[in-house]
Amino acid sequence: MTDPNTHPDNRQTPRENASTTPVSARVGDADRHDDGVDDDTDGPGMPAAHAEHGSEPVDATPAHVPAHRQKSLLWWALLCVPAVVAAGLVVGQLSGSGESDPWFASLVKPDLYPPGWLFGVVWTILYALMGFALALVVASDRRAYKGSAVAVFLIQLAVNLAWSPIFFGAHLIGMAFFWILLMLVLIITTMAIFAKVSRLAAALLVPYLAWVSFAAILNLQIWQLN
Repeated sequence: MTDPNTHPDNRQTPRENASTTPVSARVGDADRHDDGVDDDTDGPGMPAAHAEHGSEPVDATPAHVPAHRQKSLLWWALLCVPAVVAAGLVVGQLSGSGESDPWFASLVKPDLYPPGWLFGVVWTILYALMGFALALVVASDRRAYKGSAVAVFLIQLAVNLAWSPIFFGAHLIGMAFFWILLMLVLIITTMAIFAKVSRLAAALLVPYLAWVSFAAILNLQIWQLN
């Protein structure tokens, strides 16, 4: 049997042999083995920092309002706002709406009836808001409900424009009241569909809904008084 005290140099363990290798060399070999390629190459083992350096630059424009959409919204607003405002004012003038109409001036008005000049100011603002709301929908990138939203908007706008000829032109106060109820239903429907495309567009119609609701009360009371 061999004396365990003899040949001590030959009994070095693998752990001791491994310790003789510099740590930095072992780490470098392990990194190259894991990556499968040297750090300086641009292959699949390229570090993440290199990949990020070669990526495309980030657009400085805010993500929620792209530059192309801003331009599109501007053009649609310049088209829709004047068109809707002009349609409302022209139909109102042709139907003889307002205090200048002798028939309307002779009607008994309720106590909550506002000054006559206020109607022209309010409707001009409301038509402008309606036009801008339509522009927001048309310029939106969401196409799922855009067609339906525009169609319902145009229908309710046509119903809106038809009220003045019914009330001021034909002097049908009762029919005008039920017509304005139809208008309210269409406004609410339009707002619901607009909200699926643009919440801001739907919010812009809130003053419109409030004023038409007030107009319905006036229409009903004028009908009752006359």
